[in-house]
Amino acid sequence: MKKLRILLPLFGVLLLAAACNRDADFNYYYYEPEDYALISQYLNLPDRPDNYQSELPKHLSAMGLATRPVDQDKAILGRVLFYDKHLSKDGTVSCASCHRQELAFADDKQVSTGVFNRAGDRNSIALGSVLSFSAYYGTDLFGSSGIPFFWDNRANTASDQNISSMTNPKEMDMTHADIVTAVQTQPYYEPLFRMAFGNGQITSERVSEAIAEFVNAIGSFNSKFDHEAEKSLGYNVYSNLEFNSFSGFTDAENRGKLIYLNNCASCHSPTQGRPPKIKANNGLDAATVDVGVGGITNSSYDMAMFKVPLLRNIALTAPYMHDGRFATLEEVVEHYSSGVQAHQNLSPELLVNGTPRNLNLSAQEKSDLIAFLHTLTDEQLKTDQRYSDPFK
Repeated sequence: MKKLRILLPLFGVLLLAAACNRDADFNYYYYEPEDYALISQYLNLPDRPDNYQSELPKHLSAMGLATRPVDQDKAILGRVLFYDKHLSKDGTVSCASCHRQELAFADDKQVSTGVFNRAGDRNSIALGSVLSFSAYYGTDLFGSSGIPFFWDNRANTASDQNISSMTNPKEMDMTHADIVTAVQTQPYYEPLFRMAFGNGQITSERVSEAIAEFVNAIGSFNSKFDHEAEKSLGYNVYSNLEFNSFSGFTDAENRGKLIYLNNCASCHSPTQGRPPKIKANNGLDAATVDVGVGGITNSSYDMAMFKVPLLRNIALTAPYMHDGRFATLEEVVEHYSSGVQAHQNLSPELLVNGTPRNLNLSAQEKSDLIAFLHTLTDEQLKTDQRYSDPFK
């Protein structure tokens, strides 16, 4: 009987060890070996999935912002689709062609070029200007409070946005049927769709959904500004402590931060969280050149109004404005210092007694403001492997 009592615990230990080994094998062989061998011929994907879940820093989460859960498998598939040039009519353009990771997912052209070298209508918005798409973008995630996509706010969801770009004749020029055919033709997609959706069926809706999941997984909150805000603000974001100097900032950066808070933050956010405004006219022209949001709403009050982005990673995303008219940050700052035009829909923040408000900054103040804007750069975003081109 004594011998049996000794053997039973030993048997339990062996069972536990075997179970742990099975778990280890399961975790290691996330893909079936034959699937991973196929995928690896074309793609540099890890054998276990990247983690696309993220948690906002305290100085942002205390404002009530939070990232939504991400479907890892759909995000992995979406990453591949985002970089795949097969999804364009002439096989030369992908989503990433106009949203380059090293530029905070912006483009360095005034207006991006699509298939057959066709010029687009507006400058490509930097995806890296957004804190996290899953924190406040899209009516599918946030109902009527969700911020829409494009400069003219015409797309309500990330899926609406990417399918619009794929089917736009000036961008990728595909039909829904073209998208399905292009994806079906590539051998690496069947196992990826099976992982993401439970079977290998390929539809344009699934393509769009996966790209949206990848876009919603992109976030940028590891700038020098964020690190200093985290140290200085913590949970006290409502106490105006943001107006205090940051210990890790230079004197110029702190002076520039104060200029920004007093003159820019009412539209672009004091904490680089959610933008306070979703549309504005910033006095680029006295007359309407591009109708902007007004072209969607047909309201005279929206003519020449455009999306108000955060300024995250702005030092990486030249040229600037919806039409890419300014090549440098110096030109942008000069516009607000001396060049604001009296458009009929000029935003109230840029008006004083009914006339355009120019900041009239000194040379030192301009330099300080630009120094602060450089603190909004997230170096990690530029090289984060989860968002990089997976193709060999």
